[in-house]
Amino acid sequence: MLILYRLSLPELRTPFGADKTMTAVISGEAEIGFMGSEASIYTYAEGATDYVVNFAQLTQRAGNFLVAREEMPDFTWEDLKGHLVLGGRKGGMPEMVFEYILKENGIDPETDLEINQSIDFGSTAAAFAEDQGDFTVEFEPGATTLESEGKGYVVASLGEDSGYVPYTAFSAKQSYIDENPDVIQGFTNALQKGMDYVQSHTPEEIAVDIEPQFPETDLETITTIVTRYYEQDTWKSDLIFEESSFDLLQDILESAGELEERVPYEDLVTTEFAEKAAQ
Repeated sequence: MLILYRLSLPELRTPFGADKTMTAVISGEAEIGFMGSEASIYTYAEGATDYVVNFAQLTQRAGNFLVAREEMPDFTWEDLKGHLVLGGRKGGMPEMVFEYILKENGIDPETDLEINQSIDFGSTAAAFAEDQGDFTVEFEPGATTLESEGKGYVVASLGEDSGYVPYTAFSAKQSYIDENPDVIQGFTNALQKGMDYVQSHTPEEIAVDIEPQFPETDLETITTIVTRYYEQDTWKSDLIFEESSFDLLQDILESAGELEERVPYEDLVTTEFAEKAAQ
């Protein structure tokens, strides 16, 4: 889920998609966007002058998991060869991360297995439950739901196997940051307080806190999901967007054929606000 903030009004919107969030920020409809940081690279590479800059990184792991039809305690990525996997949209970050992992493990996504990219995002878990595919790549709560229903088993974490990827970050146009540094700093300070809370509380405590936001999901399931993300170090303890993560992100985009020329970290990332918030 992708969200954006408009700070001139007490308003929160959910446009669903980094492209739509980026459009809202670029157009001035929103002041701050929360999205995959690859979107900032795309708009910069396309020649945007007042480009969007990432000022606070929230997650550092991909949040999806590989689900199999049976338990595979000794799973390796080689096990996917010759099988059908329900994947993501071509060019989308989930699919690019998946294919990057395959290539890093010496597997050709084009010839060594079949990836079904035709199923709508959010519908792959249901399709897998109806016996489509041998494996599926799922975000939560899809992965845990398949397990709880006895229709699938998580056998690998794409977040762990892809490395520390800046999967989501808060960003704003450079002009807005320049004109409103106090707003950006205050916003980042509030985010850091949230990260401090995450680091100092157990998954069980966090699950209880966020349960009211997910009325359709029982507490046990929420706890399982939070624990899974907690144990794979999904959330940053600070919000500092490091250059090594930015480089890995560009490696993934290049591997997918979505980036012709690398863009400068110093133009698209500022760590000033996150560093102050972490003090």
